[in-house]
Amino acid sequence: MSLDELIEFGSELDGVLTLRPGPGDGSPELAWGDVFFYYAPDGVLPPATQPFATIVTKDYPDDAGSRLDRPGAFRANVAAGREAFRRWTGRAPREPGSDDPSLEDTVIAHPVYGSLGWLAVVNPGPRTDQTLRELITGAYGLARARVERRSETHP
Repeated sequence: MSLDELIEFGSELDGVLTLRPGPGDGSPELAWGDVFFYYAPDGVLPPATQPFATIVTKDYPDDAGSRLDRPGAFRANVAAGREAFRRWTGRAPREPGSDDPSLEDTVIAHPVYGSLGWLAVVNPGPRTDQTLRELITGAYGLARARVERRSETHP
């Protein structure tokens, strides 16, 4: 799965706001080139809300284990939730694990946010293409349900 295919897939989900930070938009330079998917049916970035999926294209200061400094490397990150996290890692999000964050085309616990139920795939390929699509769709469903619950309790 290429970076562009992944962006297209996430962006085509109903009500998704896709942010691609870059020069001149007020975002921090560190985020330039990365992609953030939010459930935002009105097209406005929700206040104090985390994305349900992201794509990072470079190492971050506290997150270099995936070795995204390689040419063309990227990592898809998904707020999969506890059930999906357990299904893919065999453990609860807060239980310690020993995933190699540089493994390619493999579903792993996110190297920084795994304890919050995030999963990740470095350079998705044939082994993870369909799985990653399912994980993103599931995370989208969780984000959508959260927004709908909030709108019911706060009209």
